[in-house]
Amino acid sequence: MKKTLWIKKGVRMIAMATLMANALFACREAQSSEQEEAASSARPNIILLMADDQGWGDVGYNGHPHLKTPNLDAMAANGAVFERFYAASAVCSPTRGSIMTGRHPLRYGICNANCGHIKAEEITLGEMLKEQGYTTGHFGKWHLGTLTRDTVEANRGGRPKFDGDYAPPWEHGFDRSFVTESKVPTWNPMVTPPRSSGDVNGRLVEGEHFNTFYWTGPGQIANENLGGDDSRVIMDRVIPFIESAVEKEQPFLSIVWFHTPHLPVLTGDEFRKPYAHLSEDQQHYYGVLTALDEQLGRLRKKLKDLGVADNTILFYTSDNGPEGRSVEGRTQGLTNGLRGRKRSLHEGGIRVPGIMEWPGKVKPGTQVETPCFSSDYFPTIAQILGVDIAENERPYDGEDILPYVMGEKKQRELPLAFEYLAQAALIGDEYKIYSKDKGENFELYNIQKDPAEQNDLAEKHPDKLKEMTEYWRKWKDSQLNSANGNDY
Repeated sequence: MKKTLWIKKGVRMIAMATLMANALFACREAQSSEQEEAASSARPNIILLMADDQGWGDVGYNGHPHLKTPNLDAMAANGAVFERFYAASAVCSPTRGSIMTGRHPLRYGICNANCGHIKAEEITLGEMLKEQGYTTGHFGKWHLGTLTRDTVEANRGGRPKFDGDYAPPWEHGFDRSFVTESKVPTWNPMVTPPRSSGDVNGRLVEGEHFNTFYWTGPGQIANENLGGDDSRVIMDRVIPFIESAVEKEQPFLSIVWFHTPHLPVLTGDEFRKPYAHLSEDQQHYYGVLTALDEQLGRLRKKLKDLGVADNTILFYTSDNGPEGRSVEGRTQGLTNGLRGRKRSLHEGGIRVPGIMEWPGKVKPGTQVETPCFSSDYFPTIAQILGVDIAENERPYDGEDILPYVMGEKKQRELPLAFEYLAQAALIGDEYKIYSKDKGENFELYNIQKDPAEQNDLAEKHPDKLKEMTEYWRKWKDSQLNSANGNDY
């Protein structure tokens, strides 16, 4: 009997020990799961989306009279809309450089479209996120250097005098690439369109090759699935990249720079139909943006289907304002009354759509009135990931904009500095200065009350003009110091 009781007692002790061990294991497993979840939320997926030459007014949520952008509108409603978001320059390549580095592109020689390249000494988003364990992909327009030294194509590729500008994404931190050096037609991107599409080189022949390729790596040219809408062609490469990353449970950075609605502008019949009552030029222009918008809907749905939407940050913007001196031909972009267009540092040339969507983190319907710009992406992403960019020992022109999105701050710490060719500008919360004379003879505008820049207040507020002018010149000294290579 005693033996039986001892056995029963031993069994109970073993059972209790087993239960305790199981409980401890479950606790550790739960802690591990929580830690993994915390690590996962600390490393959100990041997608940077950008259109090419899309004006401030070229979105449905800004009250466009004709254009339909339901997916952009949904992103805006579900996240934060930046009422004063700026491209860092009035043309494409410099703005792209600002996104990639968080620094004004004149600091490293990208002065204009087809001017300079991303230098090896610069730290790119791709490089920063690869160090954090991300897989990285770049899709669409690159325009930060040439993609080949041995194939004559696009604006500079394969021409000996531009050998020094060879700077493809696969040498700057990107695991996967599907990129062109510069522009392509928005429909059948590898085929020369009719000249009525706009910006078709006189040496090109309609129906023949456009003299530009999609590159996927050194010497690797894409040859399949290149017909129809260019935004769809791009997204067909983005989605498999994301699917692969999710399958491997690896956080990802996907930079998607669409060519739309840069000239040459044309689209298919299905995208023209909603605008059949308008002119042919309007049908094509609005149609390409509707086609782009459709791909954004496809992307957002895929993120939900994969179960990663809540842990993915989407940013959307444009590289500058709309093309053309006015609304004519295929340059139908709107600025909603802002002065200037592409190539101008007036508001219409640099104020662009800006959206940030991060479900569960960014409150739906958020509106950010504080001025922000494309140079802010880099430091914002660094802050989210806990990366101290001060260790890089170089000046950054952007700052973390998450506190403005979260409503924790209203006033910007530093104004936004601009220079493009002979123009200069500085934008603060309330005032803006603008010069067309290489930083001389600045005009002053209360940009909050006068976004159309109609009333020059330079004579009325000389102290404010002096204060902002002095700041711009200090920034210019810093930029020149960088341009001389002193940051590296």
